[in-house]
Amino acid sequence: MKVLAFVSQKGGTGKSTLCRSVAIAAMEAEHSVFVLDLDPQKTTLDWSEERQRALPEVDAVRPDQLETALATLTRQSIDYVFLDTAGRDDAGTAIAIRQADYCIVPCRPTPDDLRAVRPTVATIYRAEKPCGFVLNQTPPGRRSTRVQEALTGLGAVNRVCPTPIVTRMDHQDASSLGQGVSEYAPTSPAAEEIRKLWRWVQGEIGGVRHAKAA
Repeated sequence: MKVLAFVSQKGGTGKSTLCRSVAIAAMEAEHSVFVLDLDPQKTTLDWSEERQRALPEVDAVRPDQLETALATLTRQSIDYVFLDTAGRDDAGTAIAIRQADYCIVPCRPTPDDLRAVRPTVATIYRAEKPCGFVLNQTPPGRRSTRVQEALTGLGAVNRVCPTPIVTRMDHQDASSLGQGVSEYAPTSPAAEEIRKLWRWVQGEIGGVRHAKAA
């Protein structure tokens, strides 16, 4: 069982939306998946209650319950556990990082967001956990100067998914229905970007590097 934590100690990065859609992509690739919501706002748990399907299973846990919850899931033949964490710098996020096999750090291509990843990466570095960035909510156009500068800046710190996740209404529409974007619009560019992100994460798990000091 591999534990994947979506972590960002800054709100508004689209972390929860990414976590859910990547979990669905993993499930569609025939993996057994469980999602744990550690955010006190319980947005992912609320999302699961909108779903018309039983899988993936989702549960909300407090950070102090995480180790016990993971031990239970280990005995249930789960392939991947996805952790959706709070978008702030707190003890709960640090606990999730310590329990994770790999940390995925969403970041938007703005100066404020690029600066804000530093404490997150520092926490990951102290825990000696491997991680990678995903550039999220980017403007359309792979050749955007802002996107390219962000990819370069993040790449100087650690590994970066080469596929930016573009801002598209399909993500919001899918979330409102309790779906992943690949369920809601399976042939859309948004769905293909999420599938590429999932394939990249799988590759990273097979050959990970530790974060560099921020």
